[in-house]
Amino acid sequence: MGSVSREILHDVPPYIRVYKDGTIERLVGIDVVPAAFDSATGVTSKDVLISPETGVSARLYRPTLTSASEKLPLLLYFHGGAFCIATPFEPKYHQSVINLVSEARVIAVSVDYRLAPEHPLPAAFDDSHAALRWVSSHAPGGTGTEEWIKENVDFDRIFLAGDSAGATIAHHMAIRIGSNPDPRIRKLSGIVLINPYFWGKEAIGSEKTDHVRKAMVDKWWEFVCPKDSHLGFDDPLINPFAEGAPDMLGLGCGRVMVTVSEKDILRDRGWAYYETLVKSKWEGKVEMMDIEGEDHVFHIFDPNGDKAVNLMKRLGVFINQQ
Repeated sequence: MGSVSREILHDVPPYIRVYKDGTIERLVGIDVVPAAFDSATGVTSKDVLISPETGVSARLYRPTLTSASEKLPLLLYFHGGAFCIATPFEPKYHQSVINLVSEARVIAVSVDYRLAPEHPLPAAFDDSHAALRWVSSHAPGGTGTEEWIKENVDFDRIFLAGDSAGATIAHHMAIRIGSNPDPRIRKLSGIVLINPYFWGKEAIGSEKTDHVRKAMVDKWWEFVCPKDSHLGFDDPLINPFAEGAPDMLGLGCGRVMVTVSEKDILRDRGWAYYETLVKSKWEGKVEMMDIEGEDHVFHIFDPNGDKAVNLMKRLGVFINQQ
């Protein structure tokens, strides 16, 4: 009996296919490496469950401590993947966060938020917000029980970071905190947006000439865009400058760092974000790092390359500056 060919309903290269029979096939970002001690850096990792109700979990990272009571900044990290692929447990993401933890000397919580299309947006944002509440529950007087966070985090130094879609999440978490303060969530010191995944209906910069890659990014958002959204590429979830998007004045942190890469079609959106903050009445401090000769999230594909190492050093300086 011959094989039956399944008909493809959605093909979103190079990430994912959805078949008419309901099968979802992720093409990348599916490999997994276990948590462990990394002898090269002295960083230890372990996995924890954040929400039994949703199944949201995280991978925790801790560098070698100088003493059992040492207090370090807390970094909540959101991975990229266009909201539909990847996890903190993917080998390259795992190594990249290890490198950042080692360089910046932070306790990191890398969030395994739920992915589209099984869990449509804004699930990823809601899961990330829940992770923020979970981390904050470990502050003095809270109910959190994870020892690494209770014993070794300086709750006056909390940062959010993410790459690509994860940077988009970090932005929205800072906006949520600033615009709608939640007493269960500690104040943020800063956010780091690495090659942020922002988009919009009206093309800017290289989007006007790079039609192939623009069409590819268009397709990514069309695939995950909330079904009840009538705004498409100008949905505030993906376009922070769109009509109806929260005002940047609501950004709930004092410092922001944005990084862009020379060959990345998303770079002009990152620059626009930086320039908008500079020109706004937001009273914080924003920094920009433009990496020559590299493309989107290059530091994930080559976490030990020279430019990735330099990026981690710069992020370490940003997190630890007084």
